[in-house]
Amino acid sequence: MGALGQELQQLMRYEARHGRLLARLRLVVLATLAIDLVGAALVYALERHAHGSEVHTFWDAFFFTTVQLLTVSSQTRNPVTTGGRIVDIALEVWAVVVVAGSAGAVASFFQDDPR
Repeated sequence: MGALGQELQQLMRYEARHGRLLARLRLVVLATLAIDLVGAALVYALERHAHGSEVHTFWDAFFFTTVQLLTVSSQTRNPVTTGGRIVDIALEVWAVVVVAGSAGAVASFFQDDPR
């Protein structure tokens, strides 16, 4: 068996580990999408009629929550209601925890590699 065949065999041996990592990352993405939609619904309900709010449609709320989950700081205005601010803080905490947890899962994957 040539070097390429041995390399393929070695990669195939770790396929279960790859599957576990992908399953974890898939779960994180799905949970974040659910958090995004729930956050958008809450922001829409809390901010749509508030004076000075930039949220007028569900799309505005979804855009706001998605931006908050993807960036630490953005050019979008902060929520004007107390409830909206609480949702905003929860989104930021979720984003930091998910990024740190995902980075840890990937680092653990490579750290545990016995090759």
